[in-house]
Amino acid sequence: MAKLWGGRFTKSTNKLVDEYTASISYDRELAKEDIEGSLAHVTMLGECGIVTPEESQTIQDGLQKILDKVEKGQAEFSVDQEDIHMNIERMLIDEIGPVGGKLHTGRSRNDQVATDMHLYMRGKTELLIELLENVQSALLEKAKANVNTILPGYTHLQRAQPISFAHHMLAYFWMFERDKGRLKDSVKRINILPLGAGALAGTTFPINRRRVAELLDFDDIYPNSMDAVSDRDFVVEALSACSLIMVHLSRLSEEMVLWSSQEFKFIELDDAFCTGSSIMPQKKNPDVSELLRGKTGRVFGHLVGLLTVLKGLPLAYNKDMQEDKEGIFDTVKTITGALQLLAPILETMTVNKDRMRHAVEKDYSNATDIADYLARKGMPFREAHAITGKMVLYAIEHKKYLLDLELSEYKQFSLLFEEDIFEDLKPENVMRARESEGGTAPHQIEKQIMLAEEKIGRN
Repeated sequence: MAKLWGGRFTKSTNKLVDEYTASISYDRELAKEDIEGSLAHVTMLGECGIVTPEESQTIQDGLQKILDKVEKGQAEFSVDQEDIHMNIERMLIDEIGPVGGKLHTGRSRNDQVATDMHLYMRGKTELLIELLENVQSALLEKAKANVNTILPGYTHLQRAQPISFAHHMLAYFWMFERDKGRLKDSVKRINILPLGAGALAGTTFPINRRRVAELLDFDDIYPNSMDAVSDRDFVVEALSACSLIMVHLSRLSEEMVLWSSQEFKFIELDDAFCTGSSIMPQKKNPDVSELLRGKTGRVFGHLVGLLTVLKGLPLAYNKDMQEDKEGIFDTVKTITGALQLLAPILETMTVNKDRMRHAVEKDYSNATDIADYLARKGMPFREAHAITGKMVLYAIEHKKYLLDLELSEYKQFSLLFEEDIFEDLKPENVMRARESEGGTAPHQIEKQIMLAEEKIGRN
């Protein structure tokens, strides 16, 4: 089949070149976006008198028929036509005859593919925001049910201070809120139209770029045609935002792997989201959480890969830029699947409240409250810190926890201690004492929950 661009050539393309340079195996993902952009373009061509109204309508009708085939999975794509643009145009010409060749008037594949990618990223960004909100809702519901559930808080993976399990869940809520903010902000740069830039310098036809922007619901057009066809910042930005989402997914997944182990037993994951062993019948493995954690690397790789492709390219369009697609397609698939799984994992997760409570009774995570107690009595905090450290060492040497010590033992370290120290050191009181804004006290968590509900439109 003759190439649609082959007029200048005297030889057919080497078959290996066809196979190596063709992108149709993956950019067929853009079929709907390509047709959507073409419909707007040909509508504008008709309105501007560049093609007749009848020609415009005939092309639109043909494109709608092809779109119907695409949606039904009946469209056949060919490597001979290299990419999605040439495949759609060839289908159009086969469908309506030579008038289909007028569709490409006033544009290039360079501005066409850029438009397709803008449309694709706009739709996928909206989807990711929706999926993030589903995860946030699951986190919020777990938080609301566990405001008074006491969990050991960690730093350096060492017991630090007793906190509310709700507080821990909400920490991830706010991570994902920032992720949503980055995605929403990126739409300002996604929603700029490159179509009409031509190959790099614009076109001689009297097109109306702003009319196309209006038809495609873009906020603005690129003011520079060279930048329009060579810009992939918005794809890099999406990969960067997705990489951060995967960091947050991975951190949460890591905690679910740890917490569901026999060593922790803080949670139990639902059977529907675990797998077994082919040799050890007792095993219940958190494989989904492990894969959510593991797939983070491939998203990072796609970000670094595209940055590396772009960093040495001269203006304007270069074939290297074809490499922007597989990475972002795979990233969207990876992160969409991850978010779709994470929400039900959280919803069905069992929280072992007694196990968590028992854990904070058998450690020294209430030690800070001894230092705070002495500081409230007038002792400089640094001195109180030193005394508390000595008390912890004393308790360890005597195989006791801080609540096991007698008042007489406390008074060996400071006469400021009274009976009320034992109330202060109870895990629930340690948690409730953190009343500073954003702290783990239940009253502050209730405020945080109200704010979180506002963020996802619950009120």
